[in-house]
Amino acid sequence: MQTTHAGMIEAVKDKIVAAVKGTGNIVQATVDIVAQILATTIKDTGKVGTSVTDAIADVASGAIRGAAQVGVDLTQAAKGLMVGVLRGSKEAGTEVVDTISHTAQVAVRDTAKIGGNLEAAATGLVQGAIQGAKELGVSAEEAAAAAAQGAFKGAGEVGSTAVEAVRKAVSKPINGVKVVLKEPAMAGSKN
Repeated sequence: MQTTHAGMIEAVKDKIVAAVKGTGNIVQATVDIVAQILATTIKDTGKVGTSVTDAIADVASGAIRGAAQVGVDLTQAAKGLMVGVLRGSKEAGTEVVDTISHTAQVAVRDTAKIGGNLEAAATGLVQGAIQGAKELGVSAEEAAAAAAQGAFKGAGEVGSTAVEAVRKAVSKPINGVKVVLKEPAMAGSKN
């Protein structure tokens, strides 16, 4: 099963690298690739024994790694990732808010793993959630909060420096939307 995940991550990464080098438009390239691969993968999830959340995680990992390899602005890459995931998964009937949160969690965790700019990634994820929410009829505020919650969860898996970077990103309005969220308790914190 691990080979399937690694293969998916590499395939997405390679397509992102090629598309960005070819078009230069990181947001549109990422949206198109992520939506197309995810929609196809979700149709096949029952056949290959993978879940929609696993597919989203693999696609998110590949997109972040591809963007980092090319050295593009992670704000734009993360925005494209989020919009692409929402477009690609809407046919699966997944809960939009859960999808936003899960995508943000994986993207922030993977951004940290590769040493990427967490503040830029978190900002882009919230921007993408807001744009995707408008397309799917979810409130911008709810989408922004879900993206921020997921980003905090992913950062919490990495450490306090990551959490601080995400907090800095989401503490100011993004695309005119004030992000309101409940911060998760840090593991091991004593009050």
